[in-house]
Formats: sequence, C-alpha cells, structure tokens
Amino acid sequence: MKLTEIVALVKFQKPDFSPVRRRLASSHDIHALRLAARKASPRPVFDYVDGGADDEISMAANEHAFTRRRFIPFALTGVAKVDPSTTIFGQSLALPLVLAPTGLTQMMHSAGEKSVATAAKKHGLPYTLSTLGTTSIADLAAAEHGDLWFQLYVGKDRERSLALVDEAADHGYKVLVIAVDTPVSGRRLRDMRNGLTLPPALNFKSIAGIAIRPGYWLRMLTSPGMSFENLKIKGSTVRELKGAAAWFDPDISWEDIEVIRKRWKGKLILKGPLGVADARRAVDLGVDGIQLSNHGGRQLDRTVAPLDLVAAVRAEIGPNVTLIVDSGIRSGADIAMALALGADAAAIGRAYLFGLMAGGEAGVDRALTILSTEFTRTMQLLGVTSIKALRDEGPNLLTD
Repeated sequence: MKLTEIVALVKFQKPDFSPVRRRLASSHDIHALRLAARKASPRPVFDYVDGGADDEISMAANEHAFTRRRFIPFALTGVAKVDPSTTIFGQSLALPLVLAPTGLTQMMHSAGEKSVATAAKKHGLPYTLSTLGTTSIADLAAAEHGDLWFQLYVGKDRERSLALVDEAADHGYKVLVIAVDTPVSGRRLRDMRNGLTLPPALNFKSIAGIAIRPGYWLRMLTSPGMSFENLKIKGSTVRELKGAAAWFDPDISWEDIEVIRKRWKGKLILKGPLGVADARRAVDLGVDGIQLSNHGGRQLDRTVAPLDLVAAVRAEIGPNVTLIVDSGIRSGADIAMALALGADAAAIGRAYLFGLMAGGEAGVDRALTILSTEFTRTMQLLGVTSIKALRDEGPNLLTD
C-alpha cells in the first residue's frame, strides 16, 4: 500500500485539551465509564458507589445473572427501523429505562441530582429522587426537569415520612417508589475500611486518597455545602449524617404500606427484594408496580439476583402490573434481556453514577447514550422491531 493511500485511510483528530471530554469520548461502554470514574474520583467516593455488602457475593451474582444467559436471535426479519420506545404509567419513555434513586449524589459530583435529572429529561426518561438526596423535592421540581419520581424510605419519624409523600404530590411527582429493603443499613466493608460511614470516620489513608484528586476538591469547594435536603435535620453536616443513619426504621410493616397507599393518589411502586409471595401481597394491597431489587447488592449479601425473579413474579402478578428490575444492569443488552424475561423496564443506579463521576451532566448523558445505542442495536440483532415483539417473543429469544 502506498503512503498516500495510508494517509487517506487515517483520520486525524484535533487534540482536545479538556480532560473530561477526553475521558468521555474514550468511554465506549459502561465498564469504560467505571474506569474513568475511578480515575476522576477519590477512592473512598468511588468505593461508596462501586462497593456492595459484606463479601459482595450478591453484587457479583447480579451481573452474572445477565451474562450467563444467551440470546437466540431471529434472522431475516427486516430491522432497518426499530422502535425502542415504550409507555409506563401512561408516560412515554424513549426506551424502557428508569434512573433509580441514589443518596449522597452531590458527593459523587457537585453537579448532583439536578444534572442527572437534566440528562434524563434530554433522553426522555424518568428520574427518581431519593429520600437521602442532596437536592430537595421542591428544588428539583422548581428546576422543571422532566418526568420526576420520588423514592421514600419510611423513617422512624412517621409524621415526617408522610409529609414527604405530601410534598412529592404537591410538587407534581408522578410516581412514588417505597423502598422496603432498608429496615437497617447494610454492612459495606469497603466503606468501613475507608471510614466513609454515617457519621464519617475517615482515616489518614482515605484523606490522602481524597487529597490527590484536586479537580474533585475544586468542584466541591466552589459549590454549596452538601446536606440531606429532604430530612430537614437541623445542625452541622455531621449531625445530619447521624440523623440520616438513625432515619431507617426496623419496624416498617405492611400496615405502613396500606397507610401510604391510601394517602398517595398517584402511581405507587414497591421496591425491594420481592419474591413471588411478597409481590402478590403488594399487588393485593393496591400497588401499581413492583421493582425487583436487592439494592445493587448493597444490603443483604447472598440474596437472589433480581433478574432471576422476573419470570416467576410476572407469572404471579399477571400482565397488567408494571414490573421493573434493577441491580447489575451494565449494557443495553442487559435491558433487552430483562424485557425478554417479562419486565416492563429496567432501572439503573451505578451505570449513570459512573458517568456523573467521570464528567458531571455530560457523563450522565454519555452513559444514557451508550445504553440507548446498545439497546437499539441489540433489538436489531435479535430481529425484533418493537418492545411488544421483544416481550412477546422473549421465551423464544433466550436460553440458559
């Protein structure tokens, strides 16, 4: 080959002097975004997002549940045009994906929840604000960011818990998600080793690890202070952290769900490690949806992977109850697999947090673009052109 022919094949790019843009441009999947997040974040912060409970067996099993299954694609079906959109609770979604709630979001990046909600709106997806979010229900709603859901931890302060339900309704949140997998906080050994506990007890190694990320500190020092805006605990940040640790109530019961169901007039989802029996009981109490979750492996270790519950729970609750699955989703192919098994949508937490840590709002946008592109391509390669076809043909498209 002649030199002129080689030069014609090479596409030279202008150098980009922005480290954020370079990181995001070279991240072609969620695993690459995870590595970018690790490089951009202090180790205790990265471990808080990346880690799980105890021996992290559940966390590993969540991803394995997706990777052990295999697709059996249809051929010659005409996939030049596919429609990845769907409808959840009467709302149109650009693809069957929900952004799950995460606490302490501003710790990952000072842009916080508002930037995540902005990226979600851009992609036509719902965003779920956590009780332990660092942006208040009112402030996020005032920013006029798209399709907003609110996730409730029922706390020992029942009056305040019910007030949060009312605030979400008053500010136009469309869906209430009650998380039932946190009567107490899970034991996360990475956080304990790093001293990133509630309240914090950082050791010298952790402080040194934070200090070598000047970009992270510059953002934090030039942004408003971080606090749990929805708990409204008065006092210093340390006192707020103590209050957050004491918020969870080991005595939460089905009676609490009944009370909230009567109070909340919108759509209601129960989120947690729900097997067939609990899913049936939830539906009998009048919930509109089930979110199968083991909190990304961050609560009880050695729990069943939520993906492995999808088919049995769907068979029990029937076709008309919305079924969402999270924990372990790292690609568009994972989303397709969840739907083929019977879910209506998937939910992600770490996947978009890796993007947030790597590049703020632009990083979340990158994560959602990756997942959307992968999901659409997976549909085409599976030989299906709609979400209905993917779900209807699911049993024929998968094998263990």
